[in-house]
Amino acid sequence: MRKGLLTLTTCTALLVPALAACGDETETAAPEKAGRIGVILPDSKSSARWENADRKYLKEAFDAAGVDSDIQNAQGDKNSFQTIADQMITNGATVLLIVNLDSGTGKAVIAKAKSRGVAVIDYDRLTLGGGAEYYVSFDNTKVGTLQGEGLAKCLTDKGAQKPIIAELNGSPTDNNATLFKNGYDGVLQPKYDSGEYVKGPDQSVPEWDNTKAGTIFEQMLTGQPKIAGVLAANDGLGNAAIAVLKKQKLNGQVPVTGQDATVQGLQNILAGDQCMTVYKAIKKEADAAAGLAVALAKGEKGETNGTVKDPETGTEVPSVLLEPQAIFKENVKDVVTDGYVTKEELCTGDFAEKCAEAGIQ
Repeated sequence: MRKGLLTLTTCTALLVPALAACGDETETAAPEKAGRIGVILPDSKSSARWENADRKYLKEAFDAAGVDSDIQNAQGDKNSFQTIADQMITNGATVLLIVNLDSGTGKAVIAKAKSRGVAVIDYDRLTLGGGAEYYVSFDNTKVGTLQGEGLAKCLTDKGAQKPIIAELNGSPTDNNATLFKNGYDGVLQPKYDSGEYVKGPDQSVPEWDNTKAGTIFEQMLTGQPKIAGVLAANDGLGNAAIAVLKKQKLNGQVPVTGQDATVQGLQNILAGDQCMTVYKAIKKEADAAAGLAVALAKGEKGETNGTVKDPETGTEVPSVLLEPQAIFKENVKDVVTDGYVTKEELCTGDFAEKCAEAGIQ
C-alpha cells in the first residue's frame, strides 16, 4: 500500500503540468487532426494569377500548417467544377475553398457540401445566395475606383479633351465584375454627366474570355474610331484591346487600364501600351483564406475584419477584405519588390532596358 501510494505521489509531483497523463485516457487524447481541404480554382486563361500565384501560395500555406490539401482547376467548365467538388467531398474533404464560375454553379456546390457537413469558403468571388461560411477577397469596388482614377490620370497626362471612353467589362456572371464596374463608373459617370468625358461603347465580356474581348473591342473601334480611353477590367482584357490598337497603330496613344499585375500587363505598362493595372497582393489573400480554411478544418472559428452583404439574400457574410494598389510605370518596381513577379520573368529581352529605366534592380 505504501509503495503504491508513493508511486502515485511521485507521478503527481513530476507531472503536475500534465496531470491528466496519470488519469483516464479520455482526458489525454490528442486534438483531432484537421481534415483535408479542397480548393477549386476557376480556369487558367482568364488570368495567369490562378495557376501562377494562387495555387502556389495556397499550397505553401496548407503545407506550413501541416494540413492535407487537394487543389484542382475547373478550367472554365461548369460540369467539371461540380464533378471536382463531388470527388473532393467523397474523398474526405471537410472544407472546400472555391472560386465560382458563376453563382448558380457555386450555389449548387455549396448546397451539396452543406448537406454532407462540409464547410465552404468563397475565395475572391462571392457566390450570391450561396451561404458560404466565409468570404475572402479584396475590396473590389475599390479596385474599380482605382481603375477609374487611373484612367482619368492617364487621360489628363495626355491632355485629352472630351475623350470618348470605351468600357470593356468582366463577365456578367461574376459578381466581382459588377463591383469593379460600380467602382469605375463611380469615377467616370460624373465626368460623362458633366461633359468632361463622352461615354462610348460599354460591353461585358462573357467568361472573361480574352479572345472574345478582342472581337468585341474590334467591333467597338470600328463603330467608334475615335475612342480615346479604354477601361478594361483586367490585364487580359486590356491586352486584347491593345492587340487591336496595335493593328491600327494606336497603341500608346489610347490609355488602357487593367488589373491583376500580370507579367504581361506589367510589360505592357513598361512598353507604354497600358496605362495602369491594379495589384492585389495574392499571397496575403491566399494566406488569409488558408488560415480560415485550417481553422474550419480544426473545428475552430477564424478571424475576419468585416462583413459583405449578399445582395441576393441580405445576409452579412463574415469576410476578410484586403486593400488593392494602383500600379503605374513609376511604381511597377513595387510588384517586383513584393515578390509577386520576379525581375527574371519580367525583364526579359527588350524589357531589360525598360526595367532599368523603371528602377527595377
